[in-house]
Amino acid sequence: TIDILNLYKNLAEKHLAIPVITGLKTNSEKFAGAERTYCIEAMMGDKRALQAGTSHNLGQNFAKAFNVTFQTKDNKEELVWATSWGVSTRLVGAVILTHGDEKGLRLPPMIAPIQIVIIPISKNAQEKDLIKNYISIITKDLDKIKTRYHVDWSESSPGFKFNDWEMKGVPIRFEIGPRDLEKNNLVLARRDTGSKESLDISNLLNKIPEVLEKIQKGLFDQALDFRNANTFTVESFEEFTEKIKKGGFIRCGWDGTDETEKLIKEKTKATIRCIPFDESPEGLRCVFSDKPAKHEVIYARAY
Repeated sequence: TIDILNLYKNLAEKHLAIPVITGLKTNSEKFAGAERTYCIEAMMGDKRALQAGTSHNLGQNFAKAFNVTFQTKDNKEELVWATSWGVSTRLVGAVILTHGDEKGLRLPPMIAPIQIVIIPISKNAQEKDLIKNYISIITKDLDKIKTRYHVDWSESSPGFKFNDWEMKGVPIRFEIGPRDLEKNNLVLARRDTGSKESLDISNLLNKIPEVLEKIQKGLFDQALDFRNANTFTVESFEEFTEKIKKGGFIRCGWDGTDETEKLIKEKTKATIRCIPFDESPEGLRCVFSDKPAKHEVIYARAY
């Protein structure tokens, strides 16, 4: 169960560039019939929590209910010990809600279907032919480093193409016009920062993997900084209610009772997202009942 949870954490953080918190669900939040439910929790751009994936230790509960058995090496029948786990298309939503901005999508390079879009800029057929030959040299290098690219030869204006591909979240844009041919370079625009730079095409093989790696790491770091800036530690319920109105994660003490968990949910619409693996309840008091805390938990409003 934990192995699968770690696979999901690796998928979210290394590939989707979404920082997640791993932990245990409370009894009221766990999968019905499970012994324990573990989860990865992420903060979206609107400061709400998203349960990005779960892994359930079902014990023998379902085996007993449905009489699911296996034959042992001693030729005896025993009830199976089962697990159940899953991530879903909600991870597509997570990528959009974590990295998207006012211009549209921002896709991490590791999962972007197109990592580089090439925009040729020409005024006539002659310039178009020259640029086409020039781009063929560039794409040969991109093939060598197994980069996913697309050359946009559509009839739309360069400005329209820039906006269109920005909205689709392509990590890198190459802009290539007649002047670039003369200088043997191109203009490289980054979707994550909006920065532009001139790049000598002889440096492509070294530069592009480096830039893609920087974009991947930059998106993760930006999301992590956002989560850290919107994670608060509180000690009183008054402070809890003030913070939760503004959104974000709240770390606080919980006395471990279903009653307290239910009352906080009724009063604030916030739920315990998880008991994080790195909890430190020693010396804490419950944010609601003021009794000694059994756990340090993460509260948030979720989808």
